[in-house]
Formats: sequence, structure tokens, C-alpha cells
Amino acid sequence: MVSWISRKFVLCSADKLFSQQPSILKQGARNLSIHEYLSLNLLKNAGVTIPSGDVASTSKEALDIANNLGSQDAVVKAQVLAGGRGKGHFESGLQGGVKLLYSPQEVEDIASKMLGNKLFTKQTGEKGRICEKVFVVERLYLRREYYFAILMERGLDRFGPVLVGSNQGGMDIEAVAANTPEAIIKEFIDINKGLSLEQATSMAMKMGFGEEAGKQAADTFIKLYDLFIKKDATLIEINPLAEDIDGRVLCMDAKLNFDDNAVFRQKDIFDLRDWNQEDERDVQAAKFDLNYIGLDGNIGCLVNGAGLAMATMDIIKLHGGLPANFLDVGGGATTEQVTEAFKLITSDPNVNAILVNIFGGIMRCDVIAAGIIQAAKQLDLSIPIIVRLQGTKVEEARALIANEDLKILTCDNLNKAAKMVVRLSNIVTLAREAEVDVSFETRAV
Repeated sequence: MVSWISRKFVLCSADKLFSQQPSILKQGARNLSIHEYLSLNLLKNAGVTIPSGDVASTSKEALDIANNLGSQDAVVKAQVLAGGRGKGHFESGLQGGVKLLYSPQEVEDIASKMLGNKLFTKQTGEKGRICEKVFVVERLYLRREYYFAILMERGLDRFGPVLVGSNQGGMDIEAVAANTPEAIIKEFIDINKGLSLEQATSMAMKMGFGEEAGKQAADTFIKLYDLFIKKDATLIEINPLAEDIDGRVLCMDAKLNFDDNAVFRQKDIFDLRDWNQEDERDVQAAKFDLNYIGLDGNIGCLVNGAGLAMATMDIIKLHGGLPANFLDVGGGATTEQVTEAFKLITSDPNVNAILVNIFGGIMRCDVIAAGIIQAAKQLDLSIPIIVRLQGTKVEEARALIANEDLKILTCDNLNKAAKMVVRLSNIVTLAREAEVDVSFETRAV
């Protein structure tokens, strides 16, 4: 039952990673992603060779950078946290978020059309994302382009870092995996031993590097692996990793993600987060320490514990519903956090019913109940709320809800609660389509 949602939450097994699936690198949605220029700076500080360049916030700064590159040619890249920039378009009318240009004046002109404008790609959807910076780099003449990545394998048989490479870089790697899966090379690393020079060299040779370039590539792999471990990364993706006409091996582009659980020891990394590029709901969730991920359904979920949250979404799906979110309030949530959780859920206009599923161990049910009541009053909620509570202080929680004249329906059985919320969601959907109002009477089930 988890396959429908695994693309959102689970980093799938590397043995299945490059089969014909919609996404080649399925990273957890709550992992920190930073801008390309910041990623490349981290690589540079780790001793990895990258193109010369700098970041600009104005077209004048972009012009100054281009004038100092030592060449008329330059590449300008919109710094937006979304894939498919090269095929995207700006609200200014400019096509493409990565442009090869032939003079500093062109750089200034194109930067003016990127900065302050929204870029729309397959990943941003119709909302787009604002471009506040551009990365201006030297143009290099490349002999060969490769794909290289390090990620965490989370399969049943293997667990740990894995190197992934291909001699078909600089292109849509998902298409490579789908059309020529034999072109994808994997090398599993023993996390206790680390990446050896022998393994790194073997990977370079399998990817098709020559002897001299292979030595550079192997050295690059080791430096990238050390960075991966040191910074608690969940992904380092280089596309392309290239060999230029002078025989140098360079990382031309970089995407780095980091484990949110490592924020306590990677403060310098997490300070690089660009909140302006985040969904507003994700910003609010982080502010109140809530584990929230928006989905595409219409049934809001508020649960304590990630495992129970996944099970709750599965049972909603089993009964024909679609969850609108993953929201885990954790074991120590306060009334304020529960209230904010409801605000997050109801900020999604698609939500037309809410299921609260709490198993109170550390988390007290009466605290959850108080938060639900406070939220229902503050937000004047008109959509049905189904509450299933079990565990610590459950009788007190039921009494609190019973004493309030609110549209909250209680149900002790999870299966029945899931059926109920799906049915009520369907009713609200039909009512909205017919442009009529619908109200619900409350009673214990």
C-alpha cells in the first residue's frame, strides 16, 4: 500500500533506482536543497575543480563579473531551486533559465530579464519561483560529459552510500536510465571503510575516463564522497562532470541535498537555506517544528509519529480517498503547535475534510484535543473533522471535545474513521461542485 506515496517520502533502493520510473533520484521532500552557486562553493572549498564565476543580484553586478572572466563568452544561470531550468520560461518572456552568451553586454541584458522575474519549469508548476540571483560563469569547451552522483541506498539488502555514474552526462539522465539502463553504473561503498582510491579509480574507468583524466576523476570522487559524509548530505549530483579540451576534469553543475535531521551539527549548511524559494507552508511548518509535506489530495491528516502517519495515509487511500498532506506533530506537541498544524492543513484550498489520528504515548490526547478546539474556534472551520484518539488522557480529551459545540466527529476505530472521512470528503466535493452548502451533525460513533 505504500507504493503510491513512496515517490514523496522514500529514497528507494538503488537497485531499482534507474528502472523506468518518473524520477531517477527520489529524495525525501524534507531534505534541505541549496542553490547551485552555494553547492559549487562547497565543492571548491573541498578542493574540487569548478568553473570560474560568481553570483550577481543585479544586472550591473552580472556585467562586472562577465568583464572579469577573461573571455567574451559566458554562461548565465538563474538561481532558482527547481529542476528543468534550461527548458523553463520567465514571466518577462525570456525562454530558458540557462543561457550561453557572447559578450558582457549580453550578460547584462539577459540578467535584467531573469532577475526579479518568476521562472516557470515542470517542477515549479504554474506558481513559478522568483529569480533573485544569477550565476555568471566562464564558458568552457568540453571534450566529454559524464553524469555522477552520490546518494544513500536504503534497500532491504543494502544500506549506505552508493556512487552512480554514466558516460552520458549533460542530458536528461532519467531518459538515459529509461532508454539505455546499461549505461548506468553503480558502485556501493562500505560506510565503515569509506571510498578507497581503488574503488574510485575503478568507477572512473567504468565510466570511460582515460588514464590521466581517470586519475583526476577518482580524486574528485573521493573529495565529493568526503564532503558527502562530512556534511550529512543525502545527495550530491554532478551533471555534467566534464573533461575540457585541456584535459581538466571539472564539476560543471552541482545539486546538493542535506539531511534535515542533521541540522544540530550542520548549522553553517542550514543557514544557507533560501526561505524565499520554499513553499510558504514549509516555512510555517519549520517555524513551529512540524513535519509537514504537502500532497495532491483533499483529505487533511494530523497524526503523531511518522509510521502512524504513513499508515493513516495508506488506509485513506485504501478506502478510495487521497491524502492532502503528511503532517506529524511528534511526541511533544503543544496546544499552539496543534493549532498551527490545523492552520497549515486548512491553508490548502483543496482540503475538504480532516482526519486526526492520535495514539497517545508520550503525546497526551487532551493536549491534542485542546489544540483542535482552539483551531476550530480561531479558524471557524466548516469542513468535517474526524478525530480518532487512543492512549494517554484519552477520556479527558473526549470530555473536552464533547463539551464544545463544534463540528468535530469522534470515532474510536481507525478503519471506520478512515471510511467516514473519505465519504464526507466526497460529499463536500459534490456539494462544492453543485455550489451548495452542506452542514454536519455531530455524534459519537
